[in-house]
Amino acid sequence: MKLHRDLNVTQKIAWFLAHRIRKAFAGESDAFTGPVEVDETYMGGKRANMSKAKREALTGRGPVGKTAIVGAKDRATNRVTARVVESTDGSALRGFVAEQVTPDAPVFTDEAPAYAALPNPHAAVNHGALEYVRGEVHTNGIESFWSMLKWAHKGVYHKMSPKHLERYIQEFAGRHNIRDVDTLIQMGLVVQGLEGKRLTYADLKQPNGLSSGARG
Repeated sequence: MKLHRDLNVTQKIAWFLAHRIRKAFAGESDAFTGPVEVDETYMGGKRANMSKAKREALTGRGPVGKTAIVGAKDRATNRVTARVVESTDGSALRGFVAEQVTPDAPVFTDEAPAYAALPNPHAAVNHGALEYVRGEVHTNGIESFWSMLKWAHKGVYHKMSPKHLERYIQEFAGRHNIRDVDTLIQMGLVVQGLEGKRLTYADLKQPNGLSSGARG
């Protein structure tokens, strides 16, 4: 809506433009050398805000019906990487770590069993026992990133659909990673990121198997 007003274009054009800019932040990055904090979170509507029919369609407790996201923060560089995942089982989370973290990098997580078989040097805090910091072992950095993402969700975007959530995550990770450089350098990096990343309106609207219904 702000782009729509500031640029005097239609809301449709502003929405398309915003997603093209978000796509600029997506890309490969060097593997983190650590120590690395790894954690997962969930995005989706609160049951209390859903219709009775939607609430009754959900089975189970906790994050059922929400979209899972896994992320990592490298303490050495302060860089963050994150992405949507279909599940948070051991295979998915260990695969993420293997792709994003060098084999000898220390990895810090919570007590989730999915991390138990990590091949990296690994230590965990037990959130279930109200343990959040044990020496250098904690996940406060990546959890701070989740908080920033969710506050933006509530205060700026209000609703994000599962279909387009990945681009929002890439935007916020990218903004985090360049926040300490000068504004002109930030603009230059975004322009560089646009190279070779064509996104047509037809592609943006194309079904990808995920719901386009915005969830608060």
